[in-house]
Amino acid sequence: MAEIAEGGGGGHGKGKKRAKKSSTRVDMTPMVDLAFLLLTFFVLTSTFSKPKMLPLAYPAKVEETEKQKGPKMNNGITFLLSEDRIFYYQGEYYNKDHRDKDGSVTELKEVDFGTGEKSVRKLLGKLNNYVLVKKQGLDEKLKRKELDDSTYLNKLDALRVKREALKVLIKTDEEALCKNFIDLVDELKIAEIGVIAPVDITPGELQLMKEKLKK
Repeated sequence: MAEIAEGGGGGHGKGKKRAKKSSTRVDMTPMVDLAFLLLTFFVLTSTFSKPKMLPLAYPAKVEETEKQKGPKMNNGITFLLSEDRIFYYQGEYYNKDHRDKDGSVTELKEVDFGTGEKSVRKLLGKLNNYVLVKKQGLDEKLKRKELDDSTYLNKLDALRVKREALKVLIKTDEEALCKNFIDLVDELKIAEIGVIAPVDITPGELQLMKEKLKK
């Protein structure tokens, strides 16, 4: 408490003395020291868990002819990228050891990012026409407010993965340009392709593409 000094008569004595304000600052140095001591203690006394081996189940060995076939796709197309060129083939991959029902083998065709008949956009528009036509119908319903935004997007997502919709595989070699890969994915999005899968190129596809590059 502050002390009151009593003065002489007449009220001319000294007035009240002001109490000194105590500092509110808390010294955290002891707490920091304690934290480091605890940290050191736990580091030295803790026992780290030993790494455990995770058992893996490997698939059965696949014959070389099976590797050449590639994945089966319904209404699918495979793009092969090398250097600044883009090739494609439709359906499954067939070679001399694994031929189509009519005895034919896969032949690569080439496209580009231009605006002509051999452009990627023209090709995708033709092959994914089912989805694009259905999308136009959904767009009209959205404009007439027969569908809300959420229902429209759900129906469009379901449409993109239907059996009739085009599925795309993308394969590249070591010489493929990253720019071409990105541009191709952009074109696939414009064409409303719902299933896009970058996968490893097979030795047969790589050889077929090399032969095409020489021409």
